[in-house]
Amino acid sequence: MGALKIAATVVLVLFELFLIIVVLLQQGKSAGLSASLGGGTETFFGKNKARSFEGRLQRLTTISAIGFIIVSILLAILL
Repeated sequence: MGALKIAATVVLVLFELFLIIVVLLQQGKSAGLSASLGGGTETFFGKNKARSFEGRLQRLTTISAIGFIIVSILLAILL
């Protein structure tokens, strides 16, 4: 059980660091020209948002947050 706890802790730290980096790379919701125009430009550029850098960052944030929660629960069960 000791090796499993250490491995889970290492994976948890990696998820934490990755989640911090991905969140810090994202822009704020009110950043850019679309905030001053009421979001009118967002609908035009929003078609391929999943393929954009921001869309990928959002997807990576979701995946890393889910992984962080799962590993945290697993580690809490092991302790």
